[in-house]
Amino acid sequence: MESEQLTPAQRAVLAELGATPDERPRFDPALGDRLRAHVEADLAAVAHEVDPQDPVVVTKHALAMVHGCEARYLAEQADPFAWTVPMARGVVAHKAIELSVHLEGEPEPLDLVDESLARLAEDDWSLGQWLRTLAEVDLAELRSIANDRVSAFLECFPPLKSRWRPVTESRVRSELLDGRVVLTGKVDLTLGRAEGSTAGKVLLDLKTGRTHPQHREDLRFYALLETIRIGTPPRRVASYYLDRARFEAEDVNEDLLFAAAERLLDGASRMIELGEQPGGAVKRTGPACRWCPLLERCEEGRRHLDDADEASGIDTDLY
Repeated sequence: MESEQLTPAQRAVLAELGATPDERPRFDPALGDRLRAHVEADLAAVAHEVDPQDPVVVTKHALAMVHGCEARYLAEQADPFAWTVPMARGVVAHKAIELSVHLEGEPEPLDLVDESLARLAEDDWSLGQWLRTLAEVDLAELRSIANDRVSAFLECFPPLKSRWRPVTESRVRSELLDGRVVLTGKVDLTLGRAEGSTAGKVLLDLKTGRTHPQHREDLRFYALLETIRIGTPPRRVASYYLDRARFEAEDVNEDLLFAAAERLLDGASRMIELGEQPGGAVKRTGPACRWCPLLERCEEGRRHLDDADEASGIDTDLY
């Protein structure tokens, strides 16, 4: 598409994500090895008894939980995973966006969603099994929410050209200490590629709703994984809020990566310690208490929410 055919939101995406060759930073070729060595050296003392057949798996969500309320982290670890409409909507939307990149013409967002649902339902894994048994009303809700996200993406982003190397749901994984600690993540959308030690890739998470400091920490974790994996960091990381057509972005540098490594070390070390001594979990109250599985029997969480509701003027008798 010519520039005049793009909406202002689409032009803003190009301006935010594009870079000329001289704007792409070059990094130390040994940076990835240095980060890995730093992380492994500090984790070795606490992970020496971890069984590689049952490794400690570190994800962005696990890190967020253990840096928040440790009691909630343990509760979520103990609960078996179950798909819900809110959990599935991102997977369906990202699959539809992936199809939009590779299909000829300009398919309608809802057609992309329906094709994604059909393809995902064919897979013999947990999501496919869940989709095949989903009630009609729940399927309609999932279809509606995913359609809203895909429509917003296609309105806000310029058509993704194949030479930009777009990848949706890009999986990143690194194994440390002979497999005793596994770092894993899945980036919503990646664009570009590294050229030698020159950064060129951009990592994006697609969001809706309010900005949160955790979103930035998640992307820094992904940048760290990418650097450990291939040796060259991404050039930029960004959260894109589809409902507002706005970016929260930052350029990647060594300071950012080593700060992410320190946060990883603190979180992974605590995960290992809690696995050995769960009775030492620390409770930390916050807005997330409202969705905590422990809320009914957590006096601190209930008190925190009551105080917060009283301060905001919410009449809890209405709920």
